[in-house]
Amino acid sequence: METVSPEEAARLRQTLHERGLRMTPQRQLVLDAVRELEHATPEQICQRVQRVTPTVNITTVYRTLELLEKLNLVRHTHLGHGAPSYSVEQHEHVHLVCHSCGRVDEAPCELLDDLARSLERGRGFRLDASHLALSGTCRDCVEAEEENQ
Repeated sequence: METVSPEEAARLRQTLHERGLRMTPQRQLVLDAVRELEHATPEQICQRVQRVTPTVNITTVYRTLELLEKLNLVRHTHLGHGAPSYSVEQHEHVHLVCHSCGRVDEAPCELLDDLARSLERGRGFRLDASHLALSGTCRDCVEAEEENQ
């Protein structure tokens, strides 16, 4: 399982200590699983953690994800119906979710800069594009549809 760098681990321990918390093995395993999986539901994260420590349950994973999100170490995005998908905080991009096959692709947030400026000027709304999923049909599914017509 991929682990955080010693500097990141020290920063995390310090952040937790400042809040009266400590870095437990379960918290480290959950964070490592999020980093390794890149986009994962709590259930997928739990399965990954249970490979190392089978006694960790889904409730622990949910609580840990909630804490890590409060500490700005992970973020969640709703990629469709169902459970949110978690990724590390620095993993910023727009998610492109295919209705047909369920594939999730990534696009740079900068693609939405014009929309973000327009929303801020016109409505005073500040868009967080890194927390966004757009639904549509991927290239492969479009091509398959066109071949079938």
